[in-house]
Amino acid sequence: MKITERQVNDILIICPEGKITLGNGDQELGEAVRSSLEGGHRKIVINFARVNTLDSSGLGELVGCYQSIKKNQGELRLCGLNERIFNLMQMTSLHSVFEVKDTEAEALTGF
Repeated sequence: MKITERQVNDILIICPEGKITLGNGDQELGEAVRSSLEGGHRKIVINFARVNTLDSSGLGELVGCYQSIKKNQGELRLCGLNERIFNLMQMTSLHSVFEVKDTEAEALTGF
């Protein structure tokens, strides 16, 4: 999995690409978020527009990222989820935990 990052004002946008599954991207996503927190970022958007698969391990890592961000008084927003990933969020009721937006522009608004 490839992860790119960019900053818009004081908001860090993390853009994973590919699969976030057991042994394939799950830990990399967690490391990217933890590294961002260590770098002082507290407003983080994860853009899933280029993620095609997220499994339970990836979802667990995402929950861990959320907890780390909240522990550091930060805020996390998700955007660009495909239908399959959004359905997984709904099935696990995590869509009510995460702030999920359709587009990156919506995720950046009102931070």
